[in-house]
Amino acid sequence: MTLTDEQKATVASWIEGGSSLSDVQKNLQEHFNLKLTYMDVRFLVDDLQLQIKDAPRQSEAVERLESAKQQGESERRGVAPGSVHVTMDQITKPQALISGKVTFSDGETADWMLDRTGRLGLHPTKPSYRPSQEDVMAFQDELQRLAQSQGLA
Repeated sequence: MTLTDEQKATVASWIEGGSSLSDVQKNLQEHFNLKLTYMDVRFLVDDLQLQIKDAPRQSEAVERLESAKQQGESERRGVAPGSVHVTMDQITKPQALISGKVTFSDGETADWMLDRTGRLGLHPTKPSYRPSQEDVMAFQDELQRLAQSQGLA
């Protein structure tokens, strides 16, 4: 995919303004009618040699992760309404770069994995379950924060 110089400058201004990869993904769709996967946006930002600024929310997510680790919690129990919680497996699934579990805002759960080619797979506990778009975006943000906190991103 090729962006014009003007589009590249716009993406750079979004990043400099503190936008997350998820925000950039939404903005590309809204402003340029470009529908990219989260990983494609990540590669685009890397190609443009831009740095995502740490959001203030990241420290809260890291604190929650550390608290869960200290309590020996392997799966989240009692997810707060309207929130999405992501955990990373201590033993990665075969064929995955990283893997884990997610609990969506409605309490439904799924296994996730990121394969070595950068594809993200989501396997809901209920085969017919489809998370809302907002939950998918929140999942991607939480996954990014979790990966960064583990030194993987």
